[in-house]
Amino acid sequence: RLELAGRDTAAGVFLLDNRNERRTVALIEGSSGDTDQPLLSSAHYIGNALAPFTDLRRSADRNVENAIDRAIEQGVSIIVLTDIGTMPDKSAEALQRWVEAGGMLIRFAGPRLAASDDNRLLPVTLRRGGRTLGGTLSWSEPRRIAAFPAASPFSGLAIEHDTTVSRQVLATPSVDLVEKSWAQLDDGTPLVTGTRSGEGWIVLFHVAADQRWTNLPLSGTFVEMMQRLTELAGAPKQPAETAGEATAAADSSGLLNTENAILLAPYQTLDASGRLGEPPARTQPLAADAADTEIGPDHPPGFYGPADGLRALNLGRPDMQLSPLDPPAGAATALGYPDSEPVDLAPWLLLAAILILFADALAVLWITGRIGRRGTGMATAAILIAALAAFPLDRAGAAEDADAFALAAANVTRLAYVITGDDNLNSVSRDGLRGLTAALSARTALEPGEPIGVDISQDELAFFPLLYWNVAETDPEPDASTLARIDAYMKQGGTILFDTRDAGFGNFGVGTSFVSPTTDKLRAILANLDIPALEPVPADHVLGKSFYLLTSFPGRQSNGALWVEAAASGGDTTRPARGGDGVSSIMITGNDMASAWAIDTSGRPLLPMGQAEPGQREMAYRTGINIVMYTLTGNYKADQVHVPALLERLGQ
Repeated sequence: RLELAGRDTAAGVFLLDNRNERRTVALIEGSSGDTDQPLLSSAHYIGNALAPFTDLRRSADRNVENAIDRAIEQGVSIIVLTDIGTMPDKSAEALQRWVEAGGMLIRFAGPRLAASDDNRLLPVTLRRGGRTLGGTLSWSEPRRIAAFPAASPFSGLAIEHDTTVSRQVLATPSVDLVEKSWAQLDDGTPLVTGTRSGEGWIVLFHVAADQRWTNLPLSGTFVEMMQRLTELAGAPKQPAETAGEATAAADSSGLLNTENAILLAPYQTLDASGRLGEPPARTQPLAADAADTEIGPDHPPGFYGPADGLRALNLGRPDMQLSPLDPPAGAATALGYPDSEPVDLAPWLLLAAILILFADALAVLWITGRIGRRGTGMATAAILIAALAAFPLDRAGAAEDADAFALAAANVTRLAYVITGDDNLNSVSRDGLRGLTAALSARTALEPGEPIGVDISQDELAFFPLLYWNVAETDPEPDASTLARIDAYMKQGGTILFDTRDAGFGNFGVGTSFVSPTTDKLRAILANLDIPALEPVPADHVLGKSFYLLTSFPGRQSNGALWVEAAASGGDTTRPARGGDGVSSIMITGNDMASAWAIDTSGRPLLPMGQAEPGQREMAYRTGINIVMYTLTGNYKADQVHVPALLERLGQ
């Protein structure tokens, strides 16, 4: 509270509530990190909306597990997740505990969330796939936003007339869906839903936070909505047990949820001398969205609401400006944080412990008289020197190996394969990538180095634009830490080509009559990764023309489809090639690519083709070259769609 010295009156006191505090917000992105238009990203719009009234901490770590753990450790009030569908179990459990302790989780939809079956940490259960303009479960025209309900935190906000929505994720109908809907479209479907979870809140925007699904993030309404949510954060409340009765002001939670508005029960009020005390009996609850409540016997100045989220009502005018005080010179000294790096004392403390141990051993030998025996002194000294030498050498050796791996991977572009528990499969992957490397060197300007195998649980993956993963049915599923590394790699721009080698027996797609063990293993891996919807490569995809013009993508087998990230629904049909330079972070095939590419040291094919189609091995090499060129160059070939227009302008 602020008060005028020597003025013992209610008018000389200005109460401060949690609205006067800047909330700390962690922004964690779920989209791929290779976007070439950051000013159009969801994080840009959310960050600009929150920056004026929060302490925003935008995570640069694409490892969702690490980013969530760091945000919770920093004690943030709000965590914002943009288009994160499936999250690691450890992160989901940590977030659930954090929310129940009073945190606010705000989630935004997107392609990944629409394709996910993970309904944890959502206020409502979602239908998979969502609704788009011109698609199934669709509308013919973009929908407008309806007026905010009276019981919504957004109640009273003005909605800009040109704000529309063209795509959303739908909620499964339930008896409490209307109660949880804080904002709706004019057809009654939810736009924003929220619910209490323990002492905290879980909020979901059913649209993406960029202009692809709606122009809401471009409006001032979006900024005001985010501001209302930050005011709600950090104020744990319990659901009201009764509704519609003003006599419920004694509710210990301090929050009254009536049919018409959210009311705040009186907590403490000021008397004429400016002292806080018990509210008078006639004091009425305060409307949570009332910005200009009239001060009087029914609403005396003071605090309203729950103890952990008090709302101040002051005698001073709402537009009163408080200027900061300039301290006189010499009254205080401002010291900056030291810029030196912290020193890890663990190895030195361990070394000191070893020295003390050996000193104690030598002392015991000296006291017992054994130190003087022939050869004992030399043996003791040798053991001591060996132990001391081994300690730093072990660490140096590990660092040296990591540096050697980094240099080998970074100095030249290399194709990499995932090392599995099957040595024969690893040999096929290595020989296959060697054959593809030779084809790339002979036919393109790219001259890759020798292929390299990587341990996905330990090795740094950022050096490789493409990883070939020959799925082994006998391998155990990756642990949570490894899955987080894989997820971060794909979101940072890397691409993984999964090969199940089962095109002759089944298919990766849903609805097949037979599922091979490798496909079953792959589905188990993907179930724990945050990936968007997939589709077979469409005819207009850039992958079919990144170097060669291809309509199929065979390997040793030819009857399996090549799956990539699905294109956004409701896109611009006048531009058939996929816009943007974002490369699909995941590809899936069952055509056994490496077996078709594999060569021996003399350059001859190692394995026969599975089908006697003429030229199939050549088409397999062309498929591999297209995949590599696509991952390295992106969608630059999409510009070919402009060739007819350019030729027409030139008069040809």
